[in-house]
Amino acid sequence: PVPPTAPAARRLRRAAAPLAALATAGAAWAVVAAVDPGAPNAPYPPSPLPAHTGGDCPGCGGLRAAHAHAHGLPGPALAANALVVLAALALGTALLYWLVAELRGRPVDPPAVPAACRWALAAAVAAFTVLRNLPLFPPGA
Repeated sequence: PVPPTAPAARRLRRAAAPLAALATAGAAWAVVAAVDPGAPNAPYPPSPLPAHTGGDCPGCGGLRAAHAHAHGLPGPALAANALVVLAALALGTALLYWLVAELRGRPVDPPAVPAACRWALAAAVAAFTVLRNLPLFPPGA
């Protein structure tokens, strides 16, 4: 006879991977929330792209955005890097969906992302990078 807890134990074992992913993302989020990237002695390395090119990459400002978002400041978070805020929300939602599906015993396969969607995402990141480096809003405006 199979013990009645076998399906539940199996679901919990399957949930180990999404739980580990959520724990890792949560730990990284907690570090960025606790250690202000704008502080003078912050332990984060500087981004090399602005030093070499004078422009911002798609991730520049991401730590400041995550720090502000973790402190419930959506305006400063979006101003620092809207792409990182949207990506963090999408990742968090996907990880929670994965966990709930595993706990319900309905594992999900990774979605097949069509090439057109991948190209559209790459184009959106490229457009974001170009637009954020245009002098549309001069300092102090």
